[in-house]
Amino acid sequence: MRTTRLIAGTMTAALLGVTPMALATSAEAAVTVTTATTLTSEKAAYMYGDTIFFDAAVTTTDPANPYAPGAATLYIQRPGSTTWEPLASDDGASYLYFVDIVAESNALYKVVYPGGVDGTGDVYTPSESAPFAIATSRNLTIKNPRGTFVKGKIKPDYAKKKVVVQKKVGKKWKKFRALKTSKKSTFQVTLPASRKRTYWRFVVKANAEFAATVAEGSTIRYRSAGRVAIR
Repeated sequence: MRTTRLIAGTMTAALLGVTPMALATSAEAAVTVTTATTLTSEKAAYMYGDTIFFDAAVTTTDPANPYAPGAATLYIQRPGSTTWEPLASDDGASYLYFVDIVAESNALYKVVYPGGVDGTGDVYTPSESAPFAIATSRNLTIKNPRGTFVKGKIKPDYAKKKVVVQKKVGKKWKKFRALKTSKKSTFQVTLPASRKRTYWRFVVKANAEFAATVAEGSTIRYRSAGRVAIR
């Protein structure tokens, strides 16, 4: 009988020794990580139809948690509107890549990160970038099929509207004449030429939707005929 009691007492002591070890393995508390979202572009002016290249990221203030989980969304605010429309999203929130974004008009852009939770339960706060303005000019194509005869086409639609031709006089540009586009947004003009090179430019004025568009060129008369150089 004494042997039985000794064994039972030994087992009880062993079990009591396990309890503190189990309590010591409780999980660490989750932390809240503050984020900041940024958006820039390599340039702030594009031509209609150009692809816009953005540089965007979601960063944190915690070196132990540098990568924010989840997705972020690129938004656009068009001229005359107060609404932000979603354009594209990227799941790699820390370094963002928005592709196939095309300049269609002047606009404001911003990136919104809604926040997230990582695999350890840490919570990342929402954040959004400051609005980034992109100015978009109309696409003005100039061709010179012969002599000083010039043909132009403007995109997007610019039917029955004014194009100003300016001549450089000294260091200033002065109005030479105004042209009106056709219903197909085209125009044509024959520019005068002399033996001294003359500089010209075609100007499509800015409005709320588009920045001003300017195409410059020059004329000069050789013995045979005048020539136009467009740049």
